[in-house]
Amino acid sequence: MSASINRRFVLAKRPVGLPTEDVFRLEETTIPDPADGEIVARTLYLSLDPYMRGRMNDAPSYVPPLQLGDVITGGTVGQVVASRHDGIAEGDIVEGYGGWQEFFRLSADECRKVDPTIAPVSTALGVLGMPGHTAYGGLTEIGKPKAGETLVVAAASGAVGAIVGQIAKIHGCRVVGIAGGEDKCAYVRDELGFDAALNYRDGEFANQLAEACPNGIDIYWENVGGPIFDTVLPHLNNFARIPVCGLIHWYNVTEIPTVPDPTPKLMRSVLVKRLTIRGFIVFDFAHLQTEFLKEVGTWVRDGKIRYREDIRDGFENAPSALIDLLQGGNFGKMLIKA
Repeated sequence: MSASINRRFVLAKRPVGLPTEDVFRLEETTIPDPADGEIVARTLYLSLDPYMRGRMNDAPSYVPPLQLGDVITGGTVGQVVASRHDGIAEGDIVEGYGGWQEFFRLSADECRKVDPTIAPVSTALGVLGMPGHTAYGGLTEIGKPKAGETLVVAAASGAVGAIVGQIAKIHGCRVVGIAGGEDKCAYVRDELGFDAALNYRDGEFANQLAEACPNGIDIYWENVGGPIFDTVLPHLNNFARIPVCGLIHWYNVTEIPTVPDPTPKLMRSVLVKRLTIRGFIVFDFAHLQTEFLKEVGTWVRDGKIRYREDIRDGFENAPSALIDLLQGGNFGKMLIKA
């Protein structure tokens, strides 16, 4: 490949259900030059996250959807190859939303410098990046954990769920993780130190959840939705808090299943138990960025928070890796090493 070529993936067509590889088109273009106040960086790591699926739909959301031909949205860590900003030099490592391309251009206020001496630079897209910030902000601002409470987290082995559970343990909570598969449950229980880990694919999942939460559930961190939420709902205590971070169970459905209306049951629980249910986006907690990096960075350095990365080699493998992620095929924070 010529040094002047920038490969990028764009949205070729809108997916119906689970994306297929023809949804993405690999293009070649020239490497951009920075304008005043901008940098150009070569992608080292590309973050893959469930929210990317929603950006492909032509539907209203918290940000405008991708248009056909747009570069696929994604967080990136890169090394600066050209800079026209006094605060960022060639060779610096930066993190920002550079998208699915081998070289990205951002203004200085659209990226942040990453110190490679603190932790591996890949963590700027995981435990010390958007997933970690999501976990920290949503848990502290909405979950409000207290010592002695019980927290249940869905997708507990994933990039966000694993951090949520560990922060809750630091706050003195009993933590129950829900994951898909015995290997993920073993990791959550034995390596991350959760009090219990349940495989939602097990036919006894409902009974196991009741046994693992003898005093009910005070905080339920929602990453999934669907049948898992239905199983959790009866066990919620009065004044339970539910930060709604994701609903991956529904991301690839093409139509809502015909089932009895769940609204009366849900709203009765909301009223009778005085539940707090709040959806959020990480941007809601931008004001916590400095606090998050200081707190979680210290916990990572001290070994109080552990993390796992699922790194796939090769920029060209981003589409297949995202499809795998959306089916639960990742184990930890999924990244592409470009």
